[in-house]
Amino acid sequence: MYVGRFAPSPTGPLHFGSLVAALASWLDARSMHGRWLVRIEDLDRPREQAGAAAEILRTLERFGLYWDEPVLFQSARTELYRFALEALRDHTYWCGCTRREIADSAGMAADGAKIYPGTCRAGLPAGKPPRALRLKASQRVLFHDRAQGPQDQDVAAAIGDFVLYRADGQFAYQLAVVVDDAEQSVTDIVRGADLLDSTARQIHLQRLLGHRQPRYLHVPMAVNAAGAKLSKQSGAPPLEVSKKEELLRQALVFLGQAPTENLADAIRKWDPSRIPAARTRYLA
Repeated sequence: MYVGRFAPSPTGPLHFGSLVAALASWLDARSMHGRWLVRIEDLDRPREQAGAAAEILRTLERFGLYWDEPVLFQSARTELYRFALEALRDHTYWCGCTRREIADSAGMAADGAKIYPGTCRAGLPAGKPPRALRLKASQRVLFHDRAQGPQDQDVAAAIGDFVLYRADGQFAYQLAVVVDDAEQSVTDIVRGADLLDSTARQIHLQRLLGHRQPRYLHVPMAVNAAGAKLSKQSGAPPLEVSKKEELLRQALVFLGQAPTENLADAIRKWDPSRIPAARTRYLA
């Protein structure tokens, strides 16, 4: 059975970019008579906004995007992430590099992150405390994205050895999302194209952990006139429920679909092949 999911972080209210991702995921699941899950990715406590998770869930309900199982919160699942780290023991090592040291010696990855140069792969330098547990990147990953087409990434060259866990107790997004998708039997991941460059890392982890690889569909990311992703940081306004019909039509047009405020009609007409094969789209 098709199982999809929407996994927002509770760092603020949903905005138009969030609606595009949630709606695409929901429509894809409903058009396949599948299940649709909601997961709150609340591992980054310093960035979490009080009350944001509850507000996100209320907004989804008000827009008619209902889920099929109890909402999962990542903060309650840390033991599962620890088990995964143990399973990956032979593929990880402790790194003592500071952010400044990495910035001074590393190149830039496609998603703006620094490519880790492998400084601590042979062992922690004398006197350096462990700061992060890294996975040894060793795979070239090829996969087909249903919207963006063929993808090819040499993880070692493009990203380098990446962080799974920090010494302060924080689990990395890449690890948590792979564990949760497997535990929830997710078959299809529909999300924004800002996460496309993370997918190869996640497939790398899926292979090492023996998990089934889901299908992927990355929809264009909504950007403002300056080319910045719509977000709380870029000043994107929260969704107004009073404008629900207008926003649903606008989101469908953004996704290349026929405009309608009727969700049943949108399900019948959902056609993933019409989603633009672009990483970003300007929201006028």
